[in-house]
Amino acid sequence: MDIQKILSALPHRYPFLLVDRVVEVVKGERIHAYKNVTFNEEFFQGHFPGAPVMPGVLQLEALAQTGGLLAYETTPWDARKIVLFMSMDRVKFRRMVTPGDRLDLYVTIDRVKGSIWRFKGEAKVEGQTAAEAEMMAMIADRKD
Repeated sequence: MDIQKILSALPHRYPFLLVDRVVEVVKGERIHAYKNVTFNEEFFQGHFPGAPVMPGVLQLEALAQTGGLLAYETTPWDARKIVLFMSMDRVKFRRMVTPGDRLDLYVTIDRVKGSIWRFKGEAKVEGQTAAEAEMMAMIADRKD
């Protein structure tokens, strides 16, 4: 899945689109995507000057967006639908993410019940876990 398909699936736009490419999707099961972390990211101006670190909350947002892409690829979809984030549990941060890193994003479906989805996500850099979490989201109608 290239950036054009990602843009058609997610409502996010720069600077808040945090997925650059999808490497693999197994519909109804798992997805592997990534975010190239560059020094040009706006958040590095203030987090932290002289010692840039990608904020953990943005790592989690990247995992949530990746889960949204998995839902998009798994279910019949139309432009009137949107994935809404509901909760995040068992969050852990294991290593810093800095400019030049490739943040690999792995999300698996834990359970689907109606419009409610439970995911497990893990963000890695060079094979080392940077962040992990359990997430819940729902597929809803857009209110445009």
